[in-house]
Amino acid sequence: MDPQTEIELQAAAFRRLQKHLMEDRTDAQNIDMMNLAGFCRNCLSRWYQEAANERGIEMDKTEAREIFYGMTMDEWKANYQTDASPQKQAEFEVAFKENVTDKG
Repeated sequence: MDPQTEIELQAAAFRRLQKHLMEDRTDAQNIDMMNLAGFCRNCLSRWYQEAANERGIEMDKTEAREIFYGMTMDEWKANYQTDASPQKQAEFEVAFKENVTDKG
């Protein structure tokens, strides 16, 4: 497979993942994804932002989230986010430290 085709297939798979999370499975909560898989929609938007920044494209966290979510975080939370139990919140603290916080 040539490199350009590989890039196009990878981009198509990313778009399908994004669609799945943003349209097909809005019930899958970010906290549950983070606790189980070590990443969530916010991570995906951060990775998008980091890729843009590495290429000299100025983009902040808010802008990247709006691009990925297709709406503001406030809109997403109002439409789809549910309250997390204290147990899920405690699990999230561990998952966040293990997967997001700089381990420097």
